[in-house]
Formats: sequence, C-alpha cells, structure tokens
Amino acid sequence: MGFDLLNGAHFRQALTPEGWVRNLSVHFAADGTIASTAQDDNPDGLPVYENPVVPGITDLHSHAFQYAMAGLSEVRRNPVDSFWSWRDIMYFFALTLSPEDLQAIAARLYLSLLKGGYTGIVEFHYVHNDLDGTPYARREELSLGIFEAAKLTGLDLTHLPVFYAHSNFGGLAPTDGQRRFIQDLDGYAAMLDSLRAPAQAGGHTLGIAPHSLRAATPEEITQLLKLRADLIPGSPVHIHVAEQVKEVEDALAWNGRRPVQQLFDIAPVDEAWCLIHATHLTASEVAMIAHSGATVGLCPMTEANLGDGIFRATDYIAQGGSFGIGSDSNIATYASQELQQLEYSQRLRDRQRNVLSSMDTPHVAANLWSRAAQGGARAAGRPEQGLAPGGLASFVELTTPEPGAMLPVDPEAALDFHVFAGRGFHVGDVVVRGRRVVTAGHHPMENVIVSDYHKAMQRVAARLSDRGTVA
Repeated sequence: MGFDLLNGAHFRQALTPEGWVRNLSVHFAADGTIASTAQDDNPDGLPVYENPVVPGITDLHSHAFQYAMAGLSEVRRNPVDSFWSWRDIMYFFALTLSPEDLQAIAARLYLSLLKGGYTGIVEFHYVHNDLDGTPYARREELSLGIFEAAKLTGLDLTHLPVFYAHSNFGGLAPTDGQRRFIQDLDGYAAMLDSLRAPAQAGGHTLGIAPHSLRAATPEEITQLLKLRADLIPGSPVHIHVAEQVKEVEDALAWNGRRPVQQLFDIAPVDEAWCLIHATHLTASEVAMIAHSGATVGLCPMTEANLGDGIFRATDYIAQGGSFGIGSDSNIATYASQELQQLEYSQRLRDRQRNVLSSMDTPHVAANLWSRAAQGGARAAGRPEQGLAPGGLASFVELTTPEPGAMLPVDPEAALDFHVFAGRGFHVGDVVVRGRRVVTAGHHPMENVIVSDYHKAMQRVAARLSDRGTVA
C-alpha cells in the first residue's frame, strides 16, 4: 500500500506512561513493538519529530456501516424520540447495503479515524446476512470486507463477529428488521472458524461479541465462551450492557436482576472483557466492574447523540477502573471529540471544572488520552505499555493549526489545546506498528478510498429512494 517502514524515531516531545518526555529516541522491533527508549541527543540519526507525539488510541467500539447514515436520524418523527426510535432508522438503513458498499464505507471511516488520532479499531460487526436474511455462500463475506478496509488503510484491526439471536430478554424471537444480524450457534461457530486463517494472514486480532443480554441468552453466552476457548482462547470478549434505562427495566422485569449483575452471574468477567456503555450502574456495579479488571467501552459522542445518559466516570476511575473510547455510530471520528465530551458530561453533572484529572496528573487531556490509550489496547488484546518498551510502535504527530497558535501554551498543555481549544484536531504523521500510514496529513490511498465511498453513496442513495423514507 506504499507505507514506509520505520526502524525508530526521535521525539522532541512525547507523551509516555511517565508523562511528557523531551528528546526521546525510540527503536522499533520487527514485530511493530517498541524495543527500547532513551533520552538522548539522537546519536543514531533517527527521523526527528519536532512536533509533539502521543500514543495512538484504539477505537474500541465501532459499527462501521453507521458512518454512512450520519444525518439521517436528526429529525423528530415521534412525540418522544429515543434510542429505540433511532434504532428503527438504523435497521432500515442496514437493509440497503451490499458487501461492496460496506467495504467502501468501512475504508472511508478508517481513513477518517486515522486522521482523528486513532491507530487501531475494534469492529463490533453484526451485519452478517444478505438483504433477505439468508446467509451468504461464505458466511464471513461481510467480515472479509472489513479485513480489506483495514488492509487498505493500515488501521490495526481487532474484529469481533457479533452473535445476535433475539429481540429481548428471555430469548424472544427477533424482528424482521434484525434479519441481517441473526445467527444461530452452529452458524456462528462456522463463521468464526472460517475467519481464523484470513485474520492470521492479515495480522488481525479475532475475538467474540455476544451483542447484549437482550440478544443472547445466558445459555448461549455460556456456549459462546466454550467456543472461544476451543477456537481463539484468551481473545477479547465485548458486550453491550446497561446502555439504556429501558434495558435495565426489561432485565428487572424478566428475572429481577439488573444487566450487569446478570452478566457477572453467568460469565467470568476479567481483563479480556469490555463492557460497552455501562451507562446505568449502581454503586455496587461500578465497584464490581472496576475490580474485575474489565474495560468499560465509552462512546461519549454517540451516547450523547442517542440520549443514553452519563457514565459514572469519576466514581469508576477513583476505584481504578479501566476505560477506553469508541466511535460507535461514527457520527464523530476524532478521539479528541470523545474525550472532550466525556469530560464535559462530568462537568455538567457535577458543576465543576477539570473533573477527570488529579493533583498528580493535572492536565485533563493528557490524563484522559493516556488512560484511553491503555484501556483501548487492553480491550483490543494488544500491548498496553504505550510509548515505552514492549508497547506498540503506534503514534500520532500533533501539528500546529496555524503559525503561532500555540506559542502561549506550555509544552505540557499541548494536548489540552488540541482537545479543548475548539480549533480542530490536527495530525501530521500517523504511524501504526512502525509503518507510516499517514504522512503530513495525507494517506497514499486517500483518493481511491474517497472515490469508492462516493460511488457507494450513490448506490445507497438510489436504494433509499426506491424504498422510501422511515415513517
């Protein structure tokens, strides 16, 4: 794809696990990790980055196809619009996409994510079937399109085929609008097995994802974990949980237990797990998740867009909880937007400023970025060390939006400027596992990716026109 392979770099200013460090030489290993670091005057003549660099963040939760439906749901169609009315529009849109369309959309999204500070993606992939709900001849057809999008862009991929079988707690039958998502256990096992070889060949990480406790019964989740142990032991496990108040109410109505409690009753939740959203928690549930070692996958821009609610971040972080950020519905593709929204939600609730920081780590953006980078890596099944020996050789160069814009800014506040100053997130080079996939803000396949996306959108627009609009 025309990506430059680097054997190292010298950073004038880098965000490391120890905070901002000046004049750091970093040598890369052949496997795309960091072999060694040293503060020196660059005796080996490594390529020099004068601008600040930060570790790349893994976007730990994405539904790639939803990138193309941004703007379709921002109109009132009901007396009270909610997540559940938005979901009807999403179902409608999912029934218009061909495999070619989905691959083009994913590639366009992944290009945007690279320029938004992400170097990795966890694709929570639940569109499996053809338009009429029947499996493709290759059950893994649409997953392979995601693999191609990751290969084309150079974004580090953890792929999670989603098991989705029911419409609500108690194993209720799925609706017709969910027909592209539905799997049974045998079909899911066959698809997962078929994905192992191409995932390994492409350097992708494979994991599993029961969609939610609404869409998979406790017995099915138990069987999925046995399947994981047989086919991809130790791999990531992600699940939506407690995103909506109605979900909590439905869980209580079904068996008297809240979703998080149900999950911990049936599954050995540990560091391999990522609980997506976890918006509506009791104090005991906050402690339960924090102490398990699991990561909470926060998607602040989507959660705000859907009116989900506000995660108890201050309580959770105070108890040592791990979190990462995801773009989810992909209405936003900048890591800075997610982190800003996360911090601002806590400020609005608590009526304070600089909430998600501490006296030890007073800079909000650097604190959040470092935590999100570590949590995202854990959730993706990747090294968590950041820009340090053993970590991934994946980083993002921050460029100045205009000459002199950051002159009054203390060097340690560089990331605060990019996240909170409201002047955009500006990227120069982006390096993923030692490969420079974006150079001075430009991707070598950018024109092809954008052109393919425009063609896909023309096809989708025609199908939407043929089908009419959502009521």
